[in-house]
Amino acid sequence: MKKSNFVALTLGTIGVVCFALGMCMALLPEWGMFQQGIVCGVIGLVILLITAAVWRKMEGKAPIKLNAKTIGAVAVGVLGALLLGVGMCMSMVFGKMVLGIAVGLVGIVVLLLLIPLVKGLK
Repeated sequence: MKKSNFVALTLGTIGVVCFALGMCMALLPEWGMFQQGIVCGVIGLVILLITAAVWRKMEGKAPIKLNAKTIGAVAVGVLGALLLGVGMCMSMVFGKMVLGIAVGLVGIVVLLLLIPLVKGLK
């Protein structure tokens, strides 16, 4: 395994765990940690953005240009991930199985629609 892939895998795992834990903290009312969950989720997103920048640098690729298309792609990705997480919480925690599956599927479709956007950013 290349060093750049290992670094991206490690940082990406840390970022995803922070983001997922933050979503759980924010969406589970029994935990009473909404604000802390938002902070943890944002930290996870920042780590994931840093991961992308570090990986591109280690691969010798040009830095990501911040323009409307890039920001839109990130926003769509975050929206899709949030919808998927909300759908999972609705299904597993709140007992609203059908609605949770529907929301989760919408999140997956949003993430699938993101693929052409990301390919256009290369």
